[in-house]
Amino acid sequence: MVIATSPRVPQSENSRKSWGEHSANRGWLIAACVLLLVADGRDTIALAAWLAPACLLRFVRKERALPGLAIAYVALVLTRGIAFRGMVPIPGIFYYIFAVISAISALLPYLADRLLAGRLGKFTGSFVFPCTLVATQFLYSHGPQGSWGTVAYTQAGNLPLLQLLSVTGIWGVTFLIGWFAAVVNQALDPYRSLRPFAAFASVLLAVLLGGGARLAFVPASSSSVRVASLSPAAQPVQPAFNHLNAIVAGRASSAEISAFRDASAAVADDLLSRSAVEASSGARIIFWSETAVYLLAEDEPALLARGREIARTNHIYLGMTLGTWTPGAPKPLQNKLVLIEPDGNVAWQYLKAHPTPGPEAAASVPSDGKLKRVDSPYGRIMAAICYDMDFPSLLAQAGAQRADIVLSPAGDWRAIDPRHTQMASFRAIEQGFNLVRQTNQGLSAAYDYQGHQLAHMDQYQAEQLTMVAQVPTRGVRTFYSLFGDWLAWFCLFALMGLVWSGIRDSRAHGSPE
Repeated sequence: MVIATSPRVPQSENSRKSWGEHSANRGWLIAACVLLLVADGRDTIALAAWLAPACLLRFVRKERALPGLAIAYVALVLTRGIAFRGMVPIPGIFYYIFAVISAISALLPYLADRLLAGRLGKFTGSFVFPCTLVATQFLYSHGPQGSWGTVAYTQAGNLPLLQLLSVTGIWGVTFLIGWFAAVVNQALDPYRSLRPFAAFASVLLAVLLGGGARLAFVPASSSSVRVASLSPAAQPVQPAFNHLNAIVAGRASSAEISAFRDASAAVADDLLSRSAVEASSGARIIFWSETAVYLLAEDEPALLARGREIARTNHIYLGMTLGTWTPGAPKPLQNKLVLIEPDGNVAWQYLKAHPTPGPEAAASVPSDGKLKRVDSPYGRIMAAICYDMDFPSLLAQAGAQRADIVLSPAGDWRAIDPRHTQMASFRAIEQGFNLVRQTNQGLSAAYDYQGHQLAHMDQYQAEQLTMVAQVPTRGVRTFYSLFGDWLAWFCLFALMGLVWSGIRDSRAHGSPE
């Protein structure tokens, strides 16, 4: 009887093979770290956002589970800490604590893939990573940071791809980026499976063709209205504004209060006179950037009276953005937009629904969280202030109420310019409205409901802090505005099903090595 045996592999050959595998895996890790530095954050390269997760997932899959996940976590902490520097308004050591905590949610898709994908079939396993990516970022978006950090924002400017937002919201783009990472890894495996990659390629091609067709054959075609938006030429960093803390605390002298009022009046005078000039030039809707005028509550009625007179005289809609302070109040700040109609009456006052976490949130009067609207000859006008635009669930109100134009006064800083304005443009495509965002210390821009940029003005490059745009007066009803986060919920429930399937198969056949 002859017993067949496998040829014996020399130990040196095994060593060379093992060294080669470790070397290749280190290469995937290095590539992932380099790409992660530019995959998101201050210096974003759109293609890197697709490649970085694929490389890091390759490393996690090929490395032993615990060491691989631990190293991946450290890589995420370090690269995110560098990439998002200055973008998160958290000071000093607390920023790095935030990076350590936020990297946990970033690691979860890699953890789920490492534990589950190998227990499922090739095609089914390819959905673990993208479903977990969508589920974690969807849940995170309901926290105090909103949708900040969602990978879909890295694709700003790719309009054929971004038309998918009108169907799935940001979750469709997020899913595609995660799915790409999974199917590329399956195609690279020794027992490669190209069926998942072919399915991904077909879906991506359909998305790009469909988006291109929407842009080409269904462009925004309504009449337009001239909208002028202004940022204050005199920024509130003058010495007189430094008295505000003492005034609010009740410790200011009469001279300090007088100096603050004079500075506030100078800013208001500038904005009102420039608004009148824009009205005489044909603008029918005029508004200012976020908290363009800081003032005391007792001075607000007089300022509003002046704004009402300008609106009535020039037959315009005037949006006055005020930071109104009430000394001694538990919540002394009202961050508001007051919209005045052409007849001089106040249509509504809207309080910022999501004050920026930190000092602003601590000082701000709570909002009822409801967007305001007014029907005009130029369509239905609504508004949301700055950070509000980072919360897709809040702007769903604009889609549900069929807003045509959304005014978004904002205030940014250099590290989030132009990212924050680009993020706001995603809401316009999702909900089918036209958007004008006027930003103090950042990029101001107007977009139609397909994401075309109609006008822009970056304060760090512009001499005149006024933007004028011809804005369509009609929006559209989108699938996403009707059915909301259906894809995100589908991914969440699909992930639960994948977990159950993996546990069931593990019990039936034993855990794979």
